[in-house]
Amino acid sequence: MQRLKASQLLEAMEWRYATKKFDNTKKIDEETWAALEKTLVLTPSSYGAMPYKFIVVKSQDIKDQLTAASYGQQQVSDCSHHVVFVAKEKMDADHLRKYIEQTANVRGMKPSDLEGFEKMMVTNLVERMTPEQSFKWASNQAYIALGNFMTAAAVLGVDACPFEGINPAKYDEILGLTGSGWKTVCACPTGYRANDDKYATAKKVRFDTKDLVSYK
Repeated sequence: MQRLKASQLLEAMEWRYATKKFDNTKKIDEETWAALEKTLVLTPSSYGAMPYKFIVVKSQDIKDQLTAASYGQQQVSDCSHHVVFVAKEKMDADHLRKYIEQTANVRGMKPSDLEGFEKMMVTNLVERMTPEQSFKWASNQAYIALGNFMTAAAVLGVDACPFEGINPAKYDEILGLTGSGWKTVCACPTGYRANDDKYATAKKVRFDTKDLVSYK
């Protein structure tokens, strides 16, 4: 594997910003999007259980509806791909069984070989968690995916803007999630910045490294 140089990574991190205005004439090409999609799939999660899904909205009509559910933030309508991060409302044994079967298939094992692991997950994630705790846990995993996705986008020169300023219930309604067992957590419009977005050249405001990072 050819590793990215440290300087290249930092250049990408300095280049990225929470894009306030997208150029609605520019679309992410298929090869670049395929890599970003795979980044979502490859995101790590607690137990590896993947208690999330990603809804990629390209339809202009649906993006326009979601703009209204995003308090009018125009990035949703103008972006190329609007990614909605959804999480399981309550973990269940069927989801974990599917994960066990997939693990056994990929690694050339029998599901029975993973019986102990499956029982542990059911105990910790299904039996011991309230619905509120379960959704909070699943939402935290979705945020890991969001961070992973945004970093990958920056490395590939794709702009993004993480969104929590949305109406999750309205998103669920528009996307057909209501009553499905899945709920919207956050979203991230992606595409390419408009030339006149003044925030693209604004200096980043961060505390000094010494105020944020310590070593023991």
